[in-house]
Amino acid sequence: MTTALELDERYGRIRRGRTPWIIGIGIVTAAIIVFGWMTFTQSMNSVDADDLGYEVVDEHSVTVRFQITGGQGKDVACAIQALDAEFGVVGWKVLEIPAAGEHSQQLTVTVPTVAEATTGLVNTCWVA
Repeated sequence: MTTALELDERYGRIRRGRTPWIIGIGIVTAAIIVFGWMTFTQSMNSVDADDLGYEVVDEHSVTVRFQITGGQGKDVACAIQALDAEFGVVGWKVLEIPAAGEHSQQLTVTVPTVAEATTGLVNTCWVA
């Protein structure tokens, strides 16, 4: 009489144990841990900026008021821009903000322009 093991060997069927399942679960767990760590480090280095207002001082400068949130205890840099009526950039300034113990800061900066601006705003902020 032919046994199941002899049939498996004859026709090339392989009996698999639990090893592939354990390896698969280990790979999925490692991927979840890596993704979680990347998400955590990204959120620790994020800085949000909100425009609070602007004032066109004259045809060669605009003052921009804004608030940054995040980056507590780290140096932050923000790119501030001035735009004309056709949304062209007529002024640009990178403001470097030293580390502060506060979670949120309100700042005011004057941006020099090459033509009269109609608005001023924060383009982006990042941890420096």
